[in-house]
Amino acid sequence: MKKILSILISVVILTGCSMNISDMDNTPTKKVEAFFNDYQTLSEKVLSDLDLVVAQETNFTEDQKEEYREIMKKHYQNLDYKIKEETVNGDSATVEAEITVTDFYKALNNESEDNKDFYDDEGEYDESAYNKYRLDKLKNAKERVKYTLYITLSKDEKGEWVIDDLSDNEEQKILGMYEH
Repeated sequence: MKKILSILISVVILTGCSMNISDMDNTPTKKVEAFFNDYQTLSEKVLSDLDLVVAQETNFTEDQKEEYREIMKKHYQNLDYKIKEETVNGDSATVEAEITVTDFYKALNNESEDNKDFYDDEGEYDESAYNKYRLDKLKNAKERVKYTLYITLSKDEKGEWVIDDLSDNEEQKILGMYEH
């Protein structure tokens, strides 16, 4: 009888622990950490989203699309984040996060579409040369920048925290393209 009681207590403790661990993963902070981790580890969802963006780029050649894809993969893997604060108000929450990313905005800010290198021998504008120039700027960008994001979350019908759609500014910050 003692052995059966011991087994039952163990099962109850283990079940209780697993429920608590599951509950611990359902916090706004944990959801935001998972969100950034998806970028750093190049999750299937992140790569799928990146493929959609690259496919819609009509000004790049196929080789330039692949180069851009590789640049962004490296950018995502190098994204650093730090959770600063979590504020919960009922079924909504805000997580303040500081991210550090490659400063693509600054790398591209001094470019000029009028550069003579973007014209062929007949004086015709060569968009492919201009795109190569921009990709080289992105590939060689080394400077990093910190941004603060305020990521909002809401509880779904199952009580799970879900990140709300990001604003354009937040997306630009993650991409390193936010005007500062």
